Amino acid sequence: DETNMQELQDNVLAIQMDGLVWGGHKLVAVGFGIKKLQLNLVVEDEKVSLDDLQAKIEEDEDHVQSTDIVAMQKL
Repeated sequence: DETNMQELQDNVLAIQMDGLVWGGHKLVAVGFGIKKLQLNLVVEDEKVSLDDLQAKIEEDEDHVQSTDIVAMQKL
């Protein structure tokens, strides 16, 4: 458990984009003492590309190994 999860959370939530609103977040146990940061967010489809957002998150190579979209709903 070497990753500073608070730094990870702070770095991700510092990402600001027009059309992006961060919601709740929590640490979820994956197994073997490994945790992942789970985030809720709302994006305006016309303004925010999920690919671009994931790329910005993954730029934090010291903290981020990968990203996944678990659920999405378009209105």
